Amino acid sequence: MAIGPKRADIPLIRRTLRVYKVSSIITGIFLLGLVVMMVCRYGFGVDIEFGGASGGLALTDPDAITGFNVSIFLLAVHGWLYVLYLACDFVLWRLLRWPFWKFVWIAMGGIIPFLSFFFERRVPRDVEAIIADLEAAA
Repeated sequence: MAIGPKRADIPLIRRTLRVYKVSSIITGIFLLGLVVMMVCRYGFGVDIEFGGASGGLALTDPDAITGFNVSIFLLAVHGWLYVLYLACDFVLWRLLRWPFWKFVWIAMGGIIPFLSFFFERRVPRDVEAIIADLEAAA
């Protein structure tokens, strides 16, 4: 049995790669928002609020929030987007039969700021090269 991706999996790999690219950008953006939120919350003791007493965005004491708590929104949305990012990473890892360390390394893109933007460029380049090799061999 040959080790490596199967030619029959190329359409699924390409579909997964498209979702991965979008999820890595969106996850990276929300991760940067999460970093800002954590600096505000744990550095200054305030949460980000929208539509409260000031009417727009404001930094407010967590106990005094009357509007929409943007901090909680960033936490929840980034968490679910990271699950999507991990699922795409897992499917690519499984289909391409990469070593486990590569799965873990790409998974770090959702928890280390700016790394997902790097991987959004790097991973598709690597995958397209593998697909080109598969198509050339056939």
